[in-house]
Amino acid sequence: MSTPPVTLMVSRRAAHGRYQDLLAWLHEGEHLATDFPGYLGSGILAPPAEGDEFQIIFRFTNEHTLHAWEHSASRRAWLHRGNGLFERPQEQRVSGLDGWFGTSQAPRPPRWKQAVAIWLAFFPVSLLFNLLFGHWLGMLDLVPRVLLSTLGLTPVMVYLFIPLSTRLLAPWLNARPVVDGHAAQSLRSR
Repeated sequence: MSTPPVTLMVSRRAAHGRYQDLLAWLHEGEHLATDFPGYLGSGILAPPAEGDEFQIIFRFTNEHTLHAWEHSASRRAWLHRGNGLFERPQEQRVSGLDGWFGTSQAPRPPRWKQAVAIWLAFFPVSLLFNLLFGHWLGMLDLVPRVLLSTLGLTPVMVYLFIPLSTRLLAPWLNARPVVDGHAAQSLRSR
């Protein structure tokens, strides 16, 4: 049985006045990871204009390859070069889709909300992709057309748009239903 890919999600809040330095350092870390076996990709999500917390995602084929990168001398040197650029680092390791929809400390939203968040990310990107490349892809048979479109869309969705969608929709995704006192009493008595 094969193991699922592993994703390491890291949050780094820029130290005062170090926004651009932190961004350059994060890009250096992304480039560094590309040299390691098992590296599948990475991405940096910049904060909104008024924010200062970056999200960086590293994805590896399995726990073993991620561990080798995490404990490498070159990564330790890179982390050392980042001293003073950020405050309050947070790291989280997830497998599969788990990282998009909550953590071990917070419950995941219902599946229907997860499906809506993915669809809201996928529909506009797929539409744009087809507007830009559809006339070329339309000349191909079904299998090559689907192969090329999924090869083009999957990395963009996994590393950029689905994490962005879930981040923007977080208040809705994580909202807990409000139950009035009478209904709550009925539920407790069952």
